Amino acid sequence: MGETTSAIAAANPERDYLAIEVHSPGVGSLLKQIEEQALTNIRIVQHDAAEVFRDMIAPASLDGVHIFFPDPWPKKRHHKRRLLQPSFVELVAERLKPGGYLHVATDWQEYAEQVLEVLQSVPLLENTAEHFSPRPASRPETKFERRGLRLGHGVWDLLFTRRAVPSRA
Repeated sequence: MGETTSAIAAANPERDYLAIEVHSPGVGSLLKQIEEQALTNIRIVQHDAAEVFRDMIAPASLDGVHIFFPDPWPKKRHHKRRLLQPSFVELVAERLKPGGYLHVATDWQEYAEQVLEVLQSVPLLENTAEHFSPRPASRPETKFERRGLRLGHGVWDLLFTRRAVPSRA
């Protein structure tokens, strides 16, 4: 619903942010927060993220990407709908500048383990931790995170950077 995006943008007014969202109420909520906080460093694209990354973002043009609490699609038959699939992660990695980062957070352990495996399989990406990262102070607590913690879920952060050249591993 945009609360995390607006908090990050407000804390970093010298940086520009592009929010990608398909959910109309989320876009409306973020627009309201942008107006209320007089934020000038956020742009919004209401469209499918995979298509935006493929068709609208140039390779090696992003300093970082945040994907916080993506839909875990917990039923096994729905796992194919998860955003963080190998093809999408490779596309994101290609859009990052060398040294740019991909920060993912989820409150679903099984999804966190799958995402870790996917991110580790992308030659352009390098994990900044041995497995999962400690929660960076720069990541505001999200509504989904608070809900997950109330339900007794853990929270897993993954922070990877783009290598200058792909690993031969």
